Amino acid sequence: MNIDYKAIGGRIKEQRRKNAMTQERVAELLDVTIGYISQVERGITKPNIELLGKLASLFNCDISFFVSGVTYDSDDYLYEDMKKKYQKLNNRDKRIIISIMDDMLTIYEIGKLQ
Repeated sequence: MNIDYKAIGGRIKEQRRKNAMTQERVAELLDVTIGYISQVERGITKPNIELLGKLASLFNCDISFFVSGVTYDSDDYLYEDMKKKYQKLNNRDKRIIISIMDDMLTIYEIGKLQ
């Protein structure tokens, strides 16, 4: 399995910005250098699990978000996971998935009527 450290760094940067924090502030709170945070965000330096845990605590998110891009404790994680998988499909397979979803919704609606 290849680990995309650039994607992990991008997600860290995304959370940092979402929390309105500078690299300097994050570095200060985690007792690391600004350069280190910058390199991690750019995917140059590989963050260890301890750093990811500290970042998850700091940003109040699940550590899995940094690795997978999906936050399992949010209401829409299934949607995000499904969307990523759907985007990888070719058009024929996308039509099959839509057809299955339509069938499931029909069954659901019939069940609600009973």
